[in-house]
Amino acid sequence: MSQQIIPVNGIELCVHIEGPEQGEPIWLLHGFPECWHSWREQIPALVAAGYRVFAPEMRGYGASSSPAEISDYDLLTLCGDIQQAMDYFGHTQVVMVGHDWGAVVAWHLALLEPERVRRLITMSVPFAGRARRPVIEILRELYAERFNYILYFQAPGVAEQELDADIERTLRFFMQAQDVFLQTKPATARLLEGVAEPDALPAWCTRKDLDVYVQSFAEHGFRGALNWYRNFERNWHSTECLSGRQVLQPTLFLIGDRDPVGVFEAHTLKRMPETVPNLEQQVLANCGHWIQNEQSRQVNRLILAFLSH
Repeated sequence: MSQQIIPVNGIELCVHIEGPEQGEPIWLLHGFPECWHSWREQIPALVAAGYRVFAPEMRGYGASSSPAEISDYDLLTLCGDIQQAMDYFGHTQVVMVGHDWGAVVAWHLALLEPERVRRLITMSVPFAGRARRPVIEILRELYAERFNYILYFQAPGVAEQELDADIERTLRFFMQAQDVFLQTKPATARLLEGVAEPDALPAWCTRKDLDVYVQSFAEHGFRGALNWYRNFERNWHSTECLSGRQVLQPTLFLIGDRDPVGVFEAHTLKRMPETVPNLEQQVLANCGHWIQNEQSRQVNRLILAFLSH
């Protein structure tokens, strides 16, 4: 793959590119705590199908800039990074793909760029429109006395101290089959507290793969990535202009049957067809949150089938 660092939206964005120059652009937006390498199983399949793949290291990750201010990671700014990157490469129509936080950005890019985003593929995080009030307010009420990872991430420096202490160990915890994020424990607990130490990497992540993930966080740690979580209220206010809009593009949504997000976002999943009328949904069996790696062959098959009609 080639790698370009381009100036967009006041930062430098690192984009990994592969595929025929005349191929239709397809953007692959990773989530937390991942990197462009999360798409390693999809890139060859998409290139073989004739697409030109653009896999950025999102703001706060890897070789891309990691600004200091929390407000530098609000949702419309994150979308602006990709919008300006599309401008930079002269993209008039693209396929947009996102997983986890990358799915959140992809959903909103579909709303902001109805002409340029021709088709949409999202994984793990559903969308049913703008909430009636900031999600962070709801979480503070629901989890006043119980641990919630999103609330734990809110105080600057707290989660960083825990996660940056040993980046490789942290990533090993995140990648194991046991859910780390939705543990039942006191509100005062730390994220990894009480979680069993993983004894091996999952089958979908080799030692070389892990090294790429570790390198992505080596320079800046988790601060930039965590700042994405510290903008829920700001995001709610800034997206008022999108309230009531539907995602009208043909859309494929994939989620694993063992993905804890499916439980956490059960209401959103139920309501999603109201906001996304041209929706295809697929639930992958025996699959957790890291869907494009855990079930890469099936994900590739579903993506290519969706794009072919």
